[in-house]
Amino acid sequence: MAFVTNDNQQLTLTDSTFNLTQREKRVLEKSWANTFAEKVFPAIDESIFSVLYSDKASRPNTPVNVIVGALILKEALGDTDDELVEALMFDVRYQYALHTTSFEEQPLSDRTLSRFRARVLAYETEHDVDLIHECIVKMAKEIAEFMNISPNMQRMDSLMIAANIKNLSLLELFYTCVANLAKIMNQREITLPEEQYHYIEKDDYNRCIYHQRNLDATERTIVVMHDAEKLIELCDKTGNLDDTSEYQLLIRLLKERTIIDDDGTRRLRKKEEVENPSEVLLNPSDPEATFRYKAGGKNLGYVGNVVESVGEKGSLITDYAYEKNIYADNQFMKDYLEQQDTFDEGAFMVADGAYSGETNSRIAASHNLKLVTTNFTGRKPDEIYADFKFSDDGHFLLECINGCTPEECTYDSGNERSVAHFKTEECSSCPYKDRCQPRFLKTKVRKEVSWKAVGRAKQLQYMKTEEFSRYSRFRNGVEAVPSLLRRRYNVDKIPTRGKNRTRFHFGFKIAALNFQKLLDYINNLDNCAPKTKTA
Repeated sequence: MAFVTNDNQQLTLTDSTFNLTQREKRVLEKSWANTFAEKVFPAIDESIFSVLYSDKASRPNTPVNVIVGALILKEALGDTDDELVEALMFDVRYQYALHTTSFEEQPLSDRTLSRFRARVLAYETEHDVDLIHECIVKMAKEIAEFMNISPNMQRMDSLMIAANIKNLSLLELFYTCVANLAKIMNQREITLPEEQYHYIEKDDYNRCIYHQRNLDATERTIVVMHDAEKLIELCDKTGNLDDTSEYQLLIRLLKERTIIDDDGTRRLRKKEEVENPSEVLLNPSDPEATFRYKAGGKNLGYVGNVVESVGEKGSLITDYAYEKNIYADNQFMKDYLEQQDTFDEGAFMVADGAYSGETNSRIAASHNLKLVTTNFTGRKPDEIYADFKFSDDGHFLLECINGCTPEECTYDSGNERSVAHFKTEECSSCPYKDRCQPRFLKTKVRKEVSWKAVGRAKQLQYMKTEEFSRYSRFRNGVEAVPSLLRRRYNVDKIPTRGKNRTRFHFGFKIAALNFQKLLDYINNLDNCAPKTKTA
């Protein structure tokens, strides 16, 4: 299939809008369809997706901007794929929004959207390039220009996104993985041992999990673990199941949740023996999902991160990221900052304390961006450290709060601390010695302090200023974004599994939210426009 740009957008004599009455046309032009047709649809860059198609002469592709636009409308209006295809055939608003009113036949079929998803995901798997992110971010920048939103006022926040999986007990997890492998072996005509044949029988799950009361859950898990060993041994003999995910996941489960003792016997790992407990297999239906406690809740799945740019009359999500939910907020910030160019004078980014860090502050400063974090995480240092002076590289203490210079100073790279030695008489008479708490030796005084502690002390001082209070109030606005994504766009109910697949849907939910923000901005302009008086 060859890539062809969608140039067939001129009105024809058979255009469906010609059959509308004047009243119907006025309503159409005031609807969401007109805003989408004029501002969103032209901002979709088809060329980004040319890599998905052949460069040889062949049957042309379905217009990519129609597909992408339709997927945005799907999330914005809460349609299913089938409802979207039917609406495009019979609802002139969809046709008007997607510039297809002059098409003899609407270009979407029941397979168009699923095939497009498959192409995008296959390309991302092979090249590690997220085309949807590239398209939506570029589209957001064009819309931001129309809304007079610059990147000089930004705020960042993250939200936990639930995976579409059940939280399995250890017994359920072992049973499911073993049963999945047994069924694949049966399909490939590998004879199952009599003791393990029951895993392919109907209702065996309920029988093993709920109705077997002669053994407790741990004992039943051990039985299933030994059955897993036997099936793995049989698979290794046949040698033709290495390519199956069922075999690989059972191998992974045994590695993560069991251990072989010195005598050669396998047993279940104790809780404290589990390595990287946040990254272990939770459910074979979504092997990429991870586990994390946050805000007092237990989360299985992924995490989304959003960057919101703010203008005088509106805001827009101008960038986003999506990872496993063990991904740290300060790493999201670092990733974003490293991709940016130099900002205009006075530009700032506001986020909560989880995004803080000396590294992020330095990177932001190198891009002429002021990074403000609005709460404090971790242990609070004494504020006197804010007046300690360090070398530019942050390795050596040059002067303490009392204006004393160390006689010698070294850098402890293992602890990332400066180790300074002062004169005993200087520290003995220092008014800050009780708060500084240096270590008095026989002939000198030793003080260890890190550049990070100095930065955190300065942050504590800054948090008491009126300027900081203004930034804090500004940041509060971004907390509406996770709430909207959950309530209006059902981000916790994405009907698929896996990081790349769910990220595909998350990107279009971001685009749908931006479309709503654009509608709100235009409606606000209409309401504020001066009314023309008539005679």
